[in-house]
Amino acid sequence: MTPGDSPGDSIGAWLCQAGQVLRAAAIDQPRMEARWLLGHAMGATAETLLRDPRAAVPADAAARFTAMLARRARREPMAYITGQTGFWGLDLAVSPATLIPRADSEVLVEAALEHAPHAKRVLDLGTGTGCLLLAVLSGLPAATGVGIDINPAAAALARRNARALGLPACFLAGDWGMALSGGFDLVLANPPYIEAAAIAALVPEVGMYEPVAALDGGADGLGAYRAILADLPRLLAPGGIAVLGL
Repeated sequence: MTPGDSPGDSIGAWLCQAGQVLRAAAIDQPRMEARWLLGHAMGATAETLLRDPRAAVPADAAARFTAMLARRARREPMAYITGQTGFWGLDLAVSPATLIPRADSEVLVEAALEHAPHAKRVLDLGTGTGCLLLAVLSGLPAATGVGIDINPAAAALARRNARALGLPACFLAGDWGMALSGGFDLVLANPPYIEAAAIAALVPEVGMYEPVAALDGGADGLGAYRAILADLPRLLAPGGIAVLGL
C-alpha cells in the first residue's frame, strides 16, 4: 500500500491490503494491528470498523493511515505511532524518549499497594512515562509523589501525564535519587536490566526504537541496581519499603 492508493476504497479493502503489508513485515497479528491503526487514523473503534466494512475511508484518514502503516511495517512500536498506551487502567502519553510501559510491570503496582497501603511520600526512580508512580498514586489518594528520570524529555512527558490524570506528582530530571534528600515511605524502580551486549539481539521494536538508556543495565545487567540499592538507606524513611522490578 502506498500514498498513491485510492483513498476512496472501503474500510474492508484498506484493512485487507494493510494486513498483507504487515504480514510481509513479520508482524505477529497483522489484521488486528491493521484495525487498531485504521481505527486510530479515523478516530473510531475497531468494533465500528467491523460493523460497516463497506463504508468509505475519508481521504484525510487514509493519508494518516498510510503513513502510520509504513511506520509499523518498519517495526516501529504501535505505542510510538499512536503516541499513547494503557497501564493499570490509565491512559498515558508515550514518546520515543521513554520505554513503553509493559503490562507485566503492573505486578510492581500490586506489590506497592499491598505492602505500603499507608504511604504518604512516594518516589519513582527512572520514571519514564510515570506509569508506576501514577498507577500507585491512583490507589493512594492521600499520597504525593516524585519521579526522577535522567532524560529531561521523559520527565516532561511524565509531568504531562500527571496533569492529564489529575494526580499529585512532580517530575525532575536527574541521575537516580542523587538530588533528593530522602524521607520517602515508598520507593519504586524498574531499572534497566539487559546486558549491554544483548541489546543488539532484541526484537526490532525494542532494540531499534526504545531508548538504549532505559534498556542497558551495563556489562552484567546489574549496574542500575547497584546504584539504587546503595542509595536506598538514605532515600527511605524509617519503616519505608522499596519495590523494584527484576
